[in-house]
Amino acid sequence: MNLSNGFLYPLLLFIQLPFCSSISTISSAHPVADGGVLVSQGETFALGFFSPRNSRRRYVGLWYNKVSEQTVVWVANRDEPLNDTSGVLSINSAGNLIIQGNASSTPVWSTNISAPLTNNSDSVVAHLLDTGNLVLIRQSTQATVWQGFDYPTQTMMPFMKLGLDRRTGLNRIITSWRSPDDPGVGSCTCKIDPTGIPQLFMYKGSARWWRGGPWNGVRFSGIQEMRDNVYLNVTYVEDRDEIYLMDSVLNASLFLISMALDESGYAQRLTWHETDRRWVEYWSAPNDRCDNYGRCGAYGYCDPNQNSNEECKCFPGFEPKSPQDWYLRDGSQGCKRKRADSMCNNGEGFVKFERMKVPDTTVARVNMSLNLEGCEEECLRNCTCVAYTSADIRDGGRGCLMWHGNLVDTKLYTSDGQDLYIRVDSIDLAKTRKSSNGIKGTKRTLLIVTGPIVLVGLLLVIFYLCKRHPKIRGHWGKKSHRKMSLLNLATTHKDYLEEDGHDVGERNVDLPFFNLRDIKSATNNFTDKLGEGGFGEVYKGHLSNGQEIAVKRLLECSRQGVKEFKNEVLLISRLQHRNLVKVLGCCIDGEETMLIYEYMPNKSLDSFIFDHTRKALLDWKKRYEIIIGIARGILYLHEDSRLKIIHRDLKASNILLDGEMNPKISDFGTARIFERNQTQANTNRVIGTFGYMSPEYALKGLFSMKSDVFSFGVLLLEIISGKKNLTSYNDDLLSNLIKHTWDLWSEDRALEIVDFSMGNSWQELEVLRCIHVGLLCVQGNAVDRPTMSTIVFMLSNEVALPSPKQPAFVVKQTNRDPNSSSMGPTSSTCSKNEVTITMIGPR
Repeated sequence: MNLSNGFLYPLLLFIQLPFCSSISTISSAHPVADGGVLVSQGETFALGFFSPRNSRRRYVGLWYNKVSEQTVVWVANRDEPLNDTSGVLSINSAGNLIIQGNASSTPVWSTNISAPLTNNSDSVVAHLLDTGNLVLIRQSTQATVWQGFDYPTQTMMPFMKLGLDRRTGLNRIITSWRSPDDPGVGSCTCKIDPTGIPQLFMYKGSARWWRGGPWNGVRFSGIQEMRDNVYLNVTYVEDRDEIYLMDSVLNASLFLISMALDESGYAQRLTWHETDRRWVEYWSAPNDRCDNYGRCGAYGYCDPNQNSNEECKCFPGFEPKSPQDWYLRDGSQGCKRKRADSMCNNGEGFVKFERMKVPDTTVARVNMSLNLEGCEEECLRNCTCVAYTSADIRDGGRGCLMWHGNLVDTKLYTSDGQDLYIRVDSIDLAKTRKSSNGIKGTKRTLLIVTGPIVLVGLLLVIFYLCKRHPKIRGHWGKKSHRKMSLLNLATTHKDYLEEDGHDVGERNVDLPFFNLRDIKSATNNFTDKLGEGGFGEVYKGHLSNGQEIAVKRLLECSRQGVKEFKNEVLLISRLQHRNLVKVLGCCIDGEETMLIYEYMPNKSLDSFIFDHTRKALLDWKKRYEIIIGIARGILYLHEDSRLKIIHRDLKASNILLDGEMNPKISDFGTARIFERNQTQANTNRVIGTFGYMSPEYALKGLFSMKSDVFSFGVLLLEIISGKKNLTSYNDDLLSNLIKHTWDLWSEDRALEIVDFSMGNSWQELEVLRCIHVGLLCVQGNAVDRPTMSTIVFMLSNEVALPSPKQPAFVVKQTNRDPNSSSMGPTSSTCSKNEVTITMIGPR
């Protein structure tokens, strides 16, 4: 994401006087005229006049002095600009810092200190500190009488307080610019709301837009990234004098921005990357649709995990208030109770939900003298208490946080989060819960006593059945043997699995086995071939229960295919998502190795979008749904699955389509697992498909999540245009779809790439947004490309998008099919293919 075009604004039009000068202090005798700058002692920050982007109006702003991309982080006269370069920043006789133009003696802006000078012998000077804080100091007492950090604009800096001074009523809030051309006070704000239990909020106008939640002793409940912050030390203070959040820098050599809020209501934490000479995001909000405040209404919670068909779910004992809206994935009206039974001393208890962002604490109460067990008892005694959790999660939990009203804006995280205990009636308490969330309530003791008895009884029954029925015992032994066979398959080839530092971790997978006889019967002895590739061939078949299957049969001579087969077995058996192809089992018999998948009747995406006849079957609505489905599948691989997976070979032929044309990502033979804190890896064995490969992977063997992002960008442009990336344009052999799209984009003609076979089914703004996102994905530098969570959000919401930077164009020069994979040949014989690549554009 090009941050300077959305969240922070570079000084693209920096008008200065012919002779600019810098000073370290502003006094009544040493003002700063337009063209001069005030520089902090360590030369970290500079303050002076500037014009934002396309405007010629003049403002006094502050920016990092040593950052090459001049970025405004604070503005003085944001609503009172000057129209020319006659402005002067000075200190008047009352000791106020003022801005005025030559045309008028009346200041356009002033600090308005509460205790102006009355003694002619006293004076005030202005210093710019190396923290970026502009301060006014009274000379006689050396007291600070005013500071810029008390009046932040769109940016929160390290050592700046965000929050309320209860003694003076000063409320320090972040407020967006109106637009990149206008730093005036915008409609989006970020502040700490002290109502109930204080929380961090972002607003659009007066409406709540995003909630960071209450402080839980480690972080704000809704900001998971604060726990493992490697750049900043976060301080939160809440007492009778103040409520504030403040960051301090752990490494003084780093240039950091605690929060930058743009005019669309999106915030980021940023660090300056000196090598790449750009701002890099390491936190942003909102991240997904579940971050939109109150998305699932009262008593509903949002689950962003795309394994689920519905993001919004009701807590136990509740049902959707508007089932029709709920079906259409609009959960804003929330949930209502299923039963009107009393929830007061009527056998009720609590269900524990793990990994939760706790609800809005505006209607919550806190009691720090109670532990979690005492909190349960207190909540149970109070019939208006609907939920509770620990107020402080440190040391196993301390304090009691209880809700006495609607549970709003609750979210389920994939990891971390807090345990939340929801009050349920006796009926829901007694129900068996299939999820991993446990039940806790007044019948807890009964469960503890009867549980072991039931378990022992079950074991005795199993033992009896095994003794009396040899077939059952034999069946179990056979299944155990099959599982061990797959385990041995994995461990036998440990040298491959750990190649280049790749280790899939726990290898004890439990994938169903098929015997070769059944597979031959299902495929009519491999007669109905669906396709072929470097690994071997794919056949259609029918199981005895009538289910259609696709069988990937490995060629005996394909050593590369063997490695990919093992990798795919160990990966795909752990993955479940509606946009990933489902593996049903495998077959290992002598030299035969096969994977059995669900059958995809509409084959692969490339058979539609690159076919002159069939492409007309995909109108824009269906193509857009396919784009979103692919994006959600990749997001699951990168962020939401149990493993962090880089696919490495995303392309149109690896996107399969089910009977309803829903996309499913396939072929995980070349995928790699990353550690959660790992950002990239390198390899000497570049595997994938030219045309979809990112430049850093094709040329240097470096791959990361951003490599998959590049491939997705290529896919997106191909789906829109109906043309392959490696198609030449205008008789230019070194041209391709990326370059052609970029050239048209630069001339405001990007819509010319749209596939005419879609007729009039497409909407201009929606298609243009997708092209825009595609170009963001294929930017030459990996750090510029957005994450998949950001991509899904940008595709699904009408938000301001940053301008893309010029992409790198990787072109393959070979006699092979441009869409074929480098995994192997396109026939059933094994061979070796030589390729060369050329990169055009930024390196």
